[in-house]
Amino acid sequence: MRHVLSAVVQNVPGVLAHISGMLASRGYNIDSLAVGETEDPNLSRMTFVLVGDDHVLEQVRKQLEKIVTVVRVLDVSSQDFVERDLMLIKVAADGGQARSEINELVDIFRGRIVDVGRTEVIVEISGTENKIVAFIDLMRPFGIRELVRTGRIAMVRAGTSLEEQVVDPHAVEA
Repeated sequence: MRHVLSAVVQNVPGVLAHISGMLASRGYNIDSLAVGETEDPNLSRMTFVLVGDDHVLEQVRKQLEKIVTVVRVLDVSSQDFVERDLMLIKVAADGGQARSEINELVDIFRGRIVDVGRTEVIVEISGTENKIVAFIDLMRPFGIRELVRTGRIAMVRAGTSLEEQVVDPHAVEA
């Protein structure tokens, strides 16, 4: 089973290495990882995609909650959520026919061409993993020269109370 976890962490040097090292040392494979500053510059959000059963998820949560720099952990996949990947893909586009076909596919996938060269174009696509994979498959016949993807980012849908979902590992129980 695929799990999406979101950890809000203190924005300090070494926190990414500490957390990813902890997961690796315990044999947990990270399928996807994205990290970025939050609305508070003192905090960053780490979004992990892990594959495993509920026991694996619980073990990962417990380990994350023990880390001092972790402020809170959320199992996003247990909620109604929105997730996205971002991809830049450089594709061969030698002739007018190829460029025209690529442009049509970019429009269908609601992407955009962000760079044009004499023999290549760079396309930006965001969306679900399935959408990204489908677009990659359609670009293969043209010749993929380079491909870069972000890790998955996810957010619980609007109108959902975060207080009910968030586990604060450093809260003192009464």
